[in-house]
Amino acid sequence: MEIQLQELIDKIRKDGVDAGEAQAEKILVSAKEEAQRIIAEAQAEADKILVNAKNENMRMVKSSEDAIRQAGRNLLISFRESVARELKAIIGESVDAVYSSQLLEKIIVDVVERWSINPEVQNLTVILNNDDVERLEKTLIASLKERVKKGVTLKANDNFDGGFRIVVNNDTVYYDYCEDAVVEMLSNYLSPKIAKLMKEAK
Repeated sequence: MEIQLQELIDKIRKDGVDAGEAQAEKILVSAKEEAQRIIAEAQAEADKILVNAKNENMRMVKSSEDAIRQAGRNLLISFRESVARELKAIIGESVDAVYSSQLLEKIIVDVVERWSINPEVQNLTVILNNDDVERLEKTLIASLKERVKKGVTLKANDNFDGGFRIVVNNDTVYYDYCEDAVVEMLSNYLSPKIAKLMKEAK
């Protein structure tokens, strides 16, 4: 009887140990699977964060490069505009100096002479502002004496500061040699050439 009881105790103990070991093995396998799942999710999240960080970094680098390029373009445009303004001011001072001197008379005489050789020109009017008419009338009439006889007239008009305009055959269209027009024309002519020189100087 004692032997049977001992065998029963041993069997219960063995069955309990076996069941415990099986349960422990099952728990261990489940824990390993859960750990692998957590690791895989963490890795996927880390990869996603890394990709997002790289994309954000690339976006910021591109944005910075674009901003630098735009700043460079703005600086270049500003510099060109500054050079154009300075050039226009220099041209304006030069034209003003010429038109304020006795050279204006010579320029008018040369222009009138060139227009007068055109056989289609019957009469020609030189328009000056009041100050220049008073200053140059006598010498211009003396210089253009023969031309005045053939229909060249002087006329005062205060719609412009300096220079002159030529009206041919009493037409409403005039040829503008006034100070502002000459400054604008010379600026438009020289600005691309200055820009080209600046480009070549890089």
